[in-house]
Amino acid sequence: MNIAVIFAGGSGARMHTKSKPKQFLDLNGKPIIIYTLELFDDHPLIDGIVVACIEGWIPFLKKQLRKFEITKVMKIVPGGTTGQDSIYNGLEAACEFSKSKDDIVLIHDGVRPLITDQTITDNINKVKECGSCITCVPATETFIVKKKDDYLEIPKRSDSLIARAPQSFYLQDIWKAHRQAREEGHHDFIDSCTMMSSYGYKLGTILGPMENIKITTPTDYFILRAMIKVHEDQQIFGIL
Repeated sequence: MNIAVIFAGGSGARMHTKSKPKQFLDLNGKPIIIYTLELFDDHPLIDGIVVACIEGWIPFLKKQLRKFEITKVMKIVPGGTTGQDSIYNGLEAACEFSKSKDDIVLIHDGVRPLITDQTITDNINKVKECGSCITCVPATETFIVKKKDDYLEIPKRSDSLIARAPQSFYLQDIWKAHRQAREEGHHDFIDSCTMMSSYGYKLGTILGPMENIKITTPTDYFILRAMIKVHEDQQIFGIL
């Protein structure tokens, strides 16, 4: 079984919106999170979806699921105070539907709607190959890593990747890591790959599309709007 856990529990303070969290911002009559959910709902290898959502917005999300005929959402759970806690709540719900130790979970941001069907397929195949998959893009600029005593380390750009999402694992592995983190009082892992690396799990990677950005700021929203327009033109005019 392949389950997508979509976390959309953030308030989106950096978007500076007043009426709605960023995941519910409207674009061409459709909330951003619906664009994301459609990718997983339409994918033939995804068996079910769990969404971790801001608790007060769950009724609104349920209405949108009906409106846009999203059929694979098995459960909506309240988000947590951190991204890690929201993912934990989603994983806990996913475990309720798990049927096998080989079940795979794809963890994805609700505000990252520009992945492709191939990205989802590649994630599933990579987990089967090596136990995990982190969707990445190549580094296009130089990284500077600040060490102790202001020492700077500059890794080779050719060796550098930027981690994005989905980040995918065998469900039992990531669930075990999350329980261990909570038992140790850790609630601030920045993402799943950081947690899994900290607990000694091997990480596999794939390269995803460069446009796989997280919609965090107004600039990101305008980029998304432009990309949606490009995709619509490709469908209508056959433009590559």
